[in-house]
Amino acid sequence: MSASSTFDIKKFLANLTHQPGVYRMYSSADEVIYVGKAKNLKNRVSSYFKSNHDNSKTRALVANIAFIDVTVVSSETEAFLLENNFIKKYKPRYNVVLRDDKSYPYIFLSGHQHPRLSFHRGSKKAKGEYFGPYPSAWSVRESLRSMQRIFPVRQCEDSYYRSRSRPCLQYQMQRCSAPCVNGYVSDEEYAEQVEWVRLFLKGKNKEVIEKLVHKMDQASQDLNFEAAARYRDQIAALRKIQEQQFVAGTQQELDVFGIAVHRGGACIHGLFIRDNQLLGSKSFFPKVPSLADENEIFEAFLTQFYLAGNKKIPKQIVVPTTISDKATIEKLLSDEAQRKVQLFSGGRDEKRRYLQLAQTNAANQLSAQQSQQQSVTNRYDALEEVLQWDTQIQRMECFDISHTSGQQTVASCVVFNREGPLKSDYRRFNIEGITPGDDYAAMDQALRRRYSKVQDAEKIPDILLIDGGKGQLAQAERCFEDWPHEKKPLLIGVAKGTTRKPGLETLIMAGTHETMPMSADSPALHLIQHIRDESHRFAIAGHRNRRQKIKTTSSLESIPGVGAKRRQALLKYMGGLHGLKKASKDEISAVPGVSAELAEVIYDYLHS
Repeated sequence: MSASSTFDIKKFLANLTHQPGVYRMYSSADEVIYVGKAKNLKNRVSSYFKSNHDNSKTRALVANIAFIDVTVVSSETEAFLLENNFIKKYKPRYNVVLRDDKSYPYIFLSGHQHPRLSFHRGSKKAKGEYFGPYPSAWSVRESLRSMQRIFPVRQCEDSYYRSRSRPCLQYQMQRCSAPCVNGYVSDEEYAEQVEWVRLFLKGKNKEVIEKLVHKMDQASQDLNFEAAARYRDQIAALRKIQEQQFVAGTQQELDVFGIAVHRGGACIHGLFIRDNQLLGSKSFFPKVPSLADENEIFEAFLTQFYLAGNKKIPKQIVVPTTISDKATIEKLLSDEAQRKVQLFSGGRDEKRRYLQLAQTNAANQLSAQQSQQQSVTNRYDALEEVLQWDTQIQRMECFDISHTSGQQTVASCVVFNREGPLKSDYRRFNIEGITPGDDYAAMDQALRRRYSKVQDAEKIPDILLIDGGKGQLAQAERCFEDWPHEKKPLLIGVAKGTTRKPGLETLIMAGTHETMPMSADSPALHLIQHIRDESHRFAIAGHRNRRQKIKTTSSLESIPGVGAKRRQALLKYMGGLHGLKKASKDEISAVPGVSAELAEVIYDYLHS
């Protein structure tokens, strides 16, 4: 018996309003399986229960409806907003769901006396200017690297900047003008470079080049040939960037989307143009129900994408399909952006070229993604055959440990599902309270922190891989001796072999500790190598970040009563931290602004 056969639809429809609203369809398991909006709730919901449906997707949906809940709103625009919120909350299996909901990154120019250029993602609370949005973190970092070669504006952390007593390596490489140390660059010269950065980020490269040409000519007339050479190099670098610009046009603010749908998958590719420049592009792979068409997929994507928060809505959007509720969506986006927003289905000249480019990229990205997915699926099938696994492996996790001589130990946990890496579930653990270099204790702590409070059975892996030999595997086995859940992961150690060369790995099975060698060309081994290498990369990255944070944090920052100015004075008068550690209490108290009592506190702290 289908779920819908127990649902009294006639009674429900008899009392349903004709007002606009949002409806939620539930399965017999009390799961929201579909969310929809309607200008007229009664007419829209009634249409699902016609005697015949051409669309098999609709027939499948109706067969699983146990009951329906509706929320009445005052306008169709409100229905759009509420539908979007419900889809994000419930992620129904019959809706198109946009899975990538992160905000775009920006380039941030801080409001300090000597402004800093940096990568930014998230809320815009800090004082300064935000340029973007950029479609990917790679776009931001590439732009920052380019500007560092052209404009000597600092990109270091504020704590590092405040603690300097002499220029760092970036100054020696001519990538920073050393505003942290007096006498290397005047405030006026630094502010001039910052202004050129500001113009560059606004797309006014031509104006920046003109100013630099004027500066170069003036320096040549003043016989300051060293300065003239610096300006010449900046001009050459800027012109090279102009030549490398991927797309240059006349569009001030424009987003363009292409779509490709094939074999049950979909890719939407966006091009993002600001100030006549293509800031970059990004591909999205929404989860789509079977038999959904391009119009349905894109319309669902469009509203979810721009209503997700932290997305700057442009004045013009070029779309690849016909939008059925174009006027309503334009009004909704205009209200959200607080200015007029226009949708263009197709376009002429530049818009048409951009659209063709977006369509081509969407098709290429979907083809590449599906080819990769097929490869991952084949590897899972091969592993299931090797392990004689009766059902499909849905989730695997792998742990690794990284440290330097036992210091700043970090454990990583990476997660793979049947689509490959599930990065939203990755975790890192800063390991504390163990004997430095004790990898067994580090693994024990990481495993217990990861699994001690797990409740959701879906978060329990089918297979847990431990990067190491029998010792690490035995440690993991002890952690699962009193495992309280019905589902228990299969523990497997991945030993690298004596030469540690790829292709010579051996699997060690929990319990018996029997080894299972695998051929170097085995797809199952390639899958294990992939997840093992990913856990290794993720652990090393976490360890390096932790180690770098300690390096760039001055030990003086933790001393009560020693602020930024006193730190600079102490480092300046003592010739750096090394000299300060060698100084006596009387020598420290001779530094301007440091009393005898504070000198004693500083001395005791540095020698404790």
